[in-house]
Amino acid sequence: MPSKRQIREAAVQFLYCADLEGGADAGELRDTFWNFLTETDRARLNLATYRTLHHLALGREGRLAELVERAETVKHSLAAWPEAEPLVRSIDRMLGLESSWSTSLAGLARLAAAPENSSEAGQLGGTLKKFFATDRALSDERIRFLNDAGDFPALRATLEGISATLRRLQRISDRVRMIEEPDKFPDHADLEKLRESKLELHELRKQADSLIDEILGNKERIDALLAKVVENYQPERIDPVDRAVLRLAAHEINHGKVPTAVAINEAIELAKRFGTTESGRFVNGVLDKIARMTGSESTADF
Repeated sequence: MPSKRQIREAAVQFLYCADLEGGADAGELRDTFWNFLTETDRARLNLATYRTLHHLALGREGRLAELVERAETVKHSLAAWPEAEPLVRSIDRMLGLESSWSTSLAGLARLAAAPENSSEAGQLGGTLKKFFATDRALSDERIRFLNDAGDFPALRATLEGISATLRRLQRISDRVRMIEEPDKFPDHADLEKLRESKLELHELRKQADSLIDEILGNKERIDALLAKVVENYQPERIDPVDRAVLRLAAHEINHGKVPTAVAINEAIELAKRFGTTESGRFVNGVLDKIARMTGSESTADF
């Protein structure tokens, strides 16, 4: 799970990017911002996902070779059964998708081996999505064939071998689905790291977006409070980073869920990290005045 510090850092960076005064629309900016902020974490998750897929695919080539061999034999036998033509077309679609599956996995291997900051490495996430889409289409086609094969009891012996091979290949696709959506399989220990990484990214955005929305929704009240302690306060006259940190901390102090001392200390650290050499001292001074003022002045309408 993301820490409170990570959530605050994300919120400050978003508020800075949106600028809140004549900047990009917050709604339009959000997806772009999160794609940028989580780029490194997503790259690591994508690489871990590929490595899990690679391990899963070991031994698949033998099953695929068996499918190709049995498919040719079955297609030859089905030639004498015109009503079984849909099964022949299904076999051809499966073979095409199996080839695409193998080609896609080889492409993932190339991208995973590329230098970390290269353009090729950046394509790994999109290629993974295409791979998963291919696997889903292949899985659907296998299941369709196996179901349709049941409509031809007279061909049971003819189709038994290829059906067994398809079931073995389908077990791989079933595990691919687990890798694609590890959160749906909480009991599988092998997927724990993937689950945790995906959940942390999801929770970071969820919790940071919630905090950001609270600040945006109370911006006027927050600025009114800051104007009481900053002489001649105008938002545009304050450094954008300092402004973002002050709005976050002022909101936390008045929201009541964060102890004042914690809110101030966190704000000082954020100002030192993202602001100028004077930011920490400036933020500390402003928030100290707010803390002393709010000790006797109610701001319950936040």
